[in-house]
Amino acid sequence: MNTDYKVGDLIYDANIYDGLNTFLDDLQFYTKWLSRIKDAKTLELGCGTGRLTIPLAKDGYDITGVDFTSSMLQTAKEKATRAGLDIEFIEADMRTLNLPEKFDLIFIPFNSIHHLYKNEDLFNTFKVVRHHLKDGGLFLLDCFNPNIQYIVEGEKETINTAEYATDDGREILIKQKMRYENRTQINRIEWHYFINGKFDSIQNIDMRMFFPQELNSYLELNGFNIIHKFGSFEDELFSDNSAKQIFVCQ
Repeated sequence: MNTDYKVGDLIYDANIYDGLNTFLDDLQFYTKWLSRIKDAKTLELGCGTGRLTIPLAKDGYDITGVDFTSSMLQTAKEKATRAGLDIEFIEADMRTLNLPEKFDLIFIPFNSIHHLYKNEDLFNTFKVVRHHLKDGGLFLLDCFNPNIQYIVEGEKETINTAEYATDDGREILIKQKMRYENRTQINRIEWHYFINGKFDSIQNIDMRMFFPQELNSYLELNGFNIIHKFGSFEDELFSDNSAKQIFVCQ
């Protein structure tokens, strides 16, 4: 059984990452829940380059960002400085984080839990959240709802998944190939990068799939009460056709 699950270094190249991830569909959702807690002290686990951290801080929210990739955090800090924001960014692993403070709201956005490949990784992360969450505080996270048809079709052929330009002048084309491991529930995804018209490298972006009843049970087993489960950031109730699993827990 393969155990070399990972996300490739090029995927965490800050300019390549930011060029691909320009949308903010989830920002309004997280802002809405933050606004319900007066003067909320907030912790974002898996903040990346500050895609959500920085606009939330601009809106006046007290937010701390945590990520384990130094290059992404460096970019986040530079963005914050340019925006005149004083944000605490911490380089740490969400599975072992230990801060001397607690928070009113903690969230893990943007499908980050898919890179917790073992149950042990997920449960350790939930333990970290519980340790840092104030009594009555909220825990929010979002991830994909596994689409079996999409996975099966994705194994048949390589497809173009993205084409864009980066701020530092690179033209990027990404072709995707997938192979699903039934035993581990890990989708072995390869992104084939072409930069400025030439093949560059193959980068893994392996993702553990969490099925709906499974993830519900894992949250409850680890001491969380699921207040809401949505299927989109527009607060649609979770259903068969939902692309996302979005949790509000306490």
